[in-house]
Amino acid sequence: MGTYGYAAPEYVMTGHLTSKSDVYSFGVVLLEMLTGRRSMDKNRPNGEHNLVEWARPHLGDKRRFFRILDPRLEGHFSIKGAQKAAQLAAQCLSRDPKARPRMSEVVEILKPLPNLKDMASSSYYFQTMQSNRNRSNVNAKNGTRAQAGFVVRKGQPMRSLSASSNHQAPHPSPKPKAKES
Repeated sequence: MGTYGYAAPEYVMTGHLTSKSDVYSFGVVLLEMLTGRRSMDKNRPNGEHNLVEWARPHLGDKRRFFRILDPRLEGHFSIKGAQKAAQLAAQCLSRDPKARPRMSEVVEILKPLPNLKDMASSSYYFQTMQSNRNRSNVNAKNGTRAQAGFVVRKGQPMRSLSASSNHQAPHPSPKPKAKES
């Protein structure tokens, strides 16, 4: 039995595993890395419990996919690399197993990504997005308040994609090491 949240839809329906089922599961893991979220999280608001269903509408859109990226990355990622990883995740998570790439194709797509140099932190778009996140902290209302990059509701911290990322997260994401020349 596959782990719920990682199991491909066709496996859930038929119980038959294929190499394309593994590709789907890898797509979920890739999505977890991009978003900093778990595949299933009942502590999230309604509509966000299932990571794949929540993220799917954002993956194919080059502008909207930034909304799902883990804010703890704080711009320490390549824009093109993140876009390609999001597109790859969308392909891996296709509802049609035949539309998913082979793992050898996945590897070839991933290989060049660590060498991309277009860091998000230096882009105008990312700086504007960060500024908007900071402003949204000041305007938090309705029983929620921003606190060091988290939204606190009923005394429980909830990470928010609209909250500032100028904080030390309880489980910080690793930052890429600078390449030595």
